[in-house]
Amino acid sequence: MSYKAKISEMRGEIRVMNKLIPDAAAGFGTLSKAVKESGPLSFKEKEYIALAIAISQRCEPCINFHVEALMKSGATREELGDVLAMSIQMGGGPALMYAAHALACWDELAAPAVAAE
Repeated sequence: MSYKAKISEMRGEIRVMNKLIPDAAAGFGTLSKAVKESGPLSFKEKEYIALAIAISQRCEPCINFHVEALMKSGATREELGDVLAMSIQMGGGPALMYAAHALACWDELAAPAVAAE
């Protein structure tokens, strides 16, 4: 399954869950907005931290979402590589495997869209 499809599928699953537990979902949304919109670090810097944590926690859906957010925030592939290297240094072999997922996700999302035939 492509990373784009994985992101879309996860968003669908989250929407279904949010309907079941709207108060918890709203609370998480409020927390996310608060931490991303305040403080001395930029949104992009915070997303790099989130990506590193996602790699260390081995959460592929989180990795995909944070890679997507980084691309939208103007991150570069070279910056991503630096964060992946640091994640690998701190997390060893397991982080290496999930860092590879992050790079593959980046490369897929960065590839030019192929027109449907």
